[in-house]
Amino acid sequence: MSIHEREPRHERKRRFRRRRLFVGLGLGLVVVLLGAGGFVVYNYLDLSNGLQRSDIALPTGTSDPGVPQNTGESNILVMGLDSRVDQQGQPLPDEIYNAINAGDQSDGGYNANVLMLIHIPAGGGQAVGISIPRDDYAPLAGEPDGVSKSKIKEAYGLALDEKLTALTADGVPEADAYQQARDAGRQAEIQTVSDFLGGVRIDHFIEITMGAFYEVAKAVQPVTVCLNQATQDSFSGADFPAGVQELDASQAMSFVRQRRDTGPSDLELTDLDRTRRQQAFIVSLAFKLKQADTFTDFGTMRSLIDTAKQYVAVDSGFDLLSFASQAQRMAGGAITFQTLPIDRYDTIDGKDVNIVDADQIHAIVQSLLSPQPSPTETPGPTDPADSSDSTDPSSPATGAPGDPSSTDAPGTPPPTSYTDSSTPLQSGGIPCVN
Repeated sequence: MSIHEREPRHERKRRFRRRRLFVGLGLGLVVVLLGAGGFVVYNYLDLSNGLQRSDIALPTGTSDPGVPQNTGESNILVMGLDSRVDQQGQPLPDEIYNAINAGDQSDGGYNANVLMLIHIPAGGGQAVGISIPRDDYAPLAGEPDGVSKSKIKEAYGLALDEKLTALTADGVPEADAYQQARDAGRQAEIQTVSDFLGGVRIDHFIEITMGAFYEVAKAVQPVTVCLNQATQDSFSGADFPAGVQELDASQAMSFVRQRRDTGPSDLELTDLDRTRRQQAFIVSLAFKLKQADTFTDFGTMRSLIDTAKQYVAVDSGFDLLSFASQAQRMAGGAITFQTLPIDRYDTIDGKDVNIVDADQIHAIVQSLLSPQPSPTETPGPTDPADSSDSTDPSSPATGAPGDPSSTDAPGTPPPTSYTDSSTPLQSGGIPCVN
């Protein structure tokens, strides 16, 4: 059923909140599209003019006059929606529905299942990606559809539903009402995230749908990933051995969507493991693009541009050229990824939610956005190989010589294993995850 077809409001709300499935990886797409300066310059007008741009007010952060603003740093919110339609609300090609093992346009909705704040410091320092678990229980900005508090991911869909209902009742043309409702959803979700993080300024946003991830993965496949253990999952279609392996686009969808193990293994996976998978895939994708001649392939570039124009939305002030060098630097290892902690799990209004300590979240975010250097040490990027979370170098996941799945190509470091979602994940190589 198309989003444009009218139906009872309670049915639309149910569809907006339906199954919790992964959408895509915004930073990975950005790295793909912007990782080579020559490509960006040559295709700048085509891509920039074709992107869906949203003219909404972005959060400016706290009003404390003692807090400096616009100091050259940048905060970019990546939002991935669980919708199975494009930016115009139209169904995806049948090829995508057949490959993603996640239903069709009648499934999913407008939950922001991926929420990641990318902080790029002034002066070329180490960037950080902060993943926000989608089920964190949080106040929703503006109380969309009368809901004051719920899962943080739901602000978008509830605000979209509220706005679309009002505009339709006022007789606004269908296509215009849909785009205005999408803007209302973006506004509510971005403000909700800003408030949740402690009044963080958000300078730009990148929004993608499920179709974007699949098309990007198809254009650049295969992508190398690494798993600590073999795993199977009948829900996502995952069926992977342990160690380093190459994935095609359909397998990549399963890799980033998996959050349970239904096979013979005793592996226990959660939504936090899926968040870590998302981070790991971004890093692996960026590493491949840094090593390969992807940007000299005209067919690949054309496919990526078309994908961005059909499945991506950004704010009206997002400048592709100014971000190109930043994306290229991050692809080379100048970013770490962290997941915000959960205090406990609970069930509220029939929903399984994550309960968090707001003060703890604010303190963590503040420390990540404004790190204080040690008085006795020179600041530098975190090396996950020094953490207690790393595997023994003799294990298969490290890509030791003689392992058939080893990444022993010149210039390729052996994988570092991450078994704890709280450990910062470093870019610049192939991480091994659960």
